[in-house]
Amino acid sequence: MSDWYRRDGDILSLTLHVQPGAKRTEISGLHGEALKIRLAAPPIEGRANEALLRFVADAFDVPLRQVELKQGGQSRHKVVLVTGSKVAPESLLIE
Repeated sequence: MSDWYRRDGDILSLTLHVQPGAKRTEISGLHGEALKIRLAAPPIEGRANEALLRFVADAFDVPLRQVELKQGGQSRHKVVLVTGSKVAPESLLIE
């Protein structure tokens, strides 16, 4: 069991470490007890958060409305909730 996510019924809670302003948007492995995601979007006016939620929705194959930023709007350390995904979180770490 990994420390960066928890499943509670239909809801997946992800602990993320986000690095905005990167060359491209990608998962770059683990950062302590969080999944590290590099984002191409700049951390301006919520654009990085929007890009993050779209990226997570795509990665977990769910509509954007099923992804919610729960904690960390202004922080690099975020908690994101994903509802109704059939994708195994571990599969995101396999390149």
